[in-house]
Amino acid sequence: MENQGSKIDDQHSTINNQPSFFVHESSYVDTPVTIGAGTKIWHFCHVLPECEIGAGCSFGQNCVIGPRVKIGNNVKVQNNISIYEGVEIEDDVFLGPSCVLTNVTNPRSQVLRKSLYEKTLLKRGCSIGANATIVCGITIGRYAFIGAGAVVHSDVPDYALMLGVPAKQKGWMSRHGHFLKNPDSEGVMICPESKLHYEVRDGVLSCLDQGENDSLPSELAIGHEFYDDFKDK
Repeated sequence: MENQGSKIDDQHSTINNQPSFFVHESSYVDTPVTIGAGTKIWHFCHVLPECEIGAGCSFGQNCVIGPRVKIGNNVKVQNNISIYEGVEIEDDVFLGPSCVLTNVTNPRSQVLRKSLYEKTLLKRGCSIGANATIVCGITIGRYAFIGAGAVVHSDVPDYALMLGVPAKQKGWMSRHGHFLKNPDSEGVMICPESKLHYEVRDGVLSCLDQGENDSLPSELAIGHEFYDDFKDK
């Protein structure tokens, strides 16, 4: 939905008299912006002009978005996160509480660089852990998993597990967020939760059963067991 004006005042904006997206009364949404159906923007947030936010997203309290930020569908943004101009987020991305995204590598208060914001791309399905820092100008690959508190300063491959300061790759994670291990004789690894098969070829991990851009089937889209239940599987 696209809105024109200075501020969205109603909490429930509508399309054809049907609820479209929700904005808590304590939050501000400057216009023009585009916000998809089913998106929820909770307490003390500020969406700046010319942002594009997809459908089914969720923004926890105390988030700032924009200006001119593009966010895909089904993106989950937890509390205390600023998404600055220069950042692009694809579908199904998870941003953990208080993670940090930057847009200038060498900021100085005395040097104006508002025309030099660097692009940071978070590709489909990646997860950024709580308090992690993503230094600008890089790409986080599809379904990559950035551990809590990590500092990432270079491109990250699809499905890579990145831990530490500075972040280093420690292995591979499945689409369900499980560490992949114990490859068989052909190098195939199985996610303990979904049972989907994964293989590394020429240093690139891919899922053998599911297209990288396909949505998960409904029976795999809801978790039923805790992470610790899979540690020994």
